[in-house]
Amino acid sequence: MWRRWRAKWASMIGSGMSADFEHALMREVMRSEMLRVKALIITTCMILAALFVVDVFAPNLEQRIWRGRVNPFYGQLLLAAFVLFEFWVHSVISRNRKLDRDVPVIRRYVGAFIETTLPTVVLVMQIKSMGAAEALGFVMPLTYFIFIILSTLRLNFWLSAFTGLVAAVQLLAVAMYYEPLSAEQEPELYFHAVRSLTLLGSGILAGAVGVQLRRQFAASIEATTARDRITNLFGQHVSPQVVERLMAEGTTAASDIRHVAVMFVDFRSFTAAARSRSPQDVVDRLDGAFAVLVEILERHGGIVNKFLGDGFLALFGAPLDNADAAEHAVAAARDMIAAMDHINDSSDWPLRIGIGIHFGEVVAGSIGSPRRKEYTVIGDTVNFASRLEALNKEFNSHLLVSAAVREALGESGDDAKSLGDVPIRGYEHPFAVWQLA
Repeated sequence: MWRRWRAKWASMIGSGMSADFEHALMREVMRSEMLRVKALIITTCMILAALFVVDVFAPNLEQRIWRGRVNPFYGQLLLAAFVLFEFWVHSVISRNRKLDRDVPVIRRYVGAFIETTLPTVVLVMQIKSMGAAEALGFVMPLTYFIFIILSTLRLNFWLSAFTGLVAAVQLLAVAMYYEPLSAEQEPELYFHAVRSLTLLGSGILAGAVGVQLRRQFAASIEATTARDRITNLFGQHVSPQVVERLMAEGTTAASDIRHVAVMFVDFRSFTAAARSRSPQDVVDRLDGAFAVLVEILERHGGIVNKFLGDGFLALFGAPLDNADAAEHAVAAARDMIAAMDHINDSSDWPLRIGIGIHFGEVVAGSIGSPRRKEYTVIGDTVNFASRLEALNKEFNSHLLVSAAVREALGESGDDAKSLGDVPIRGYEHPFAVWQLA
């Protein structure tokens, strides 16, 4: 029964992530730990500053609290030593972060025990000066909650529960030692026991909050990792909307067969015109044109698979399925041509665009070395689309499509002009080619 309960509890609080996720989560936990340590240092320094102000401006009040039996300097010295200890803890965590390794678990438990023991030591000092009843009813037992609350930043249920347990046991032990029970004082036992149970319960609740924070960290890391994986696969050529869809619908790096509309875009005679201009002018002109064209492409559901100097390869139907890939590709091409005509009207460097579109079967997937992969498409459909785009120069046209694209357009392609069977470089037989306005 114990084994079943432990397994159930572990599954409830465990992250259930891969080694990469656990490594990233470890770094987030250590950063959270450093925040907790800083909070303890700041809180203790504020208490030290308050004690110093009282010591300077109201020494009589300090003497009344301690009743002259304990030198307040010892308490301040203890707090100063605690601050130094926390600085050491901070340096240990920082050093382990730089070395990209975790802090040993036993150190965390030892640190939690030492930290939670501080209120106990101060409480004992107050009991010796004020008396047991007064000290136990004073503010010091409440300071245990500072350590319990901040233990949530450890993001570990058991450490938070351990902090609550140490506080509960030490407070009860001090109370029982300095206020031994007699038959007439039995209600005191319930008073101290309930207060200690409250500390223990607070530690458990803090642990539950820490677990929830840990899960949120894990979810954030998982989402970031998914975005990074998509970016690594598709480069910077995927719109934020496509990224969201890929994350929602899921994608795989494994190769698969897809029916895709492949579009090649190229600026005609760009290289010759670029020779008479500075490199910066060339880059600025391309960036400005690409910004407009890519925005149109994404609006129609396409993605840029790769830039090819003064052109690019675009896909419709990969990595996300698109039932009307050919229609969307042609609609995007028409808008691109219209946009370039508008840009050329106000530019001293007009660009003539050429587009070729073919629709067919491709192998789509992540290809490359183990260290660097790129999502791309391979197949005759890609080669044929490239050859179509090159024909624009021969026919002095802007947009050429294959017979497969013309067929997919249906009535929306009634304005297509047949160029007949055209010889295609690299192919033995001519193929039907269509020109769109």
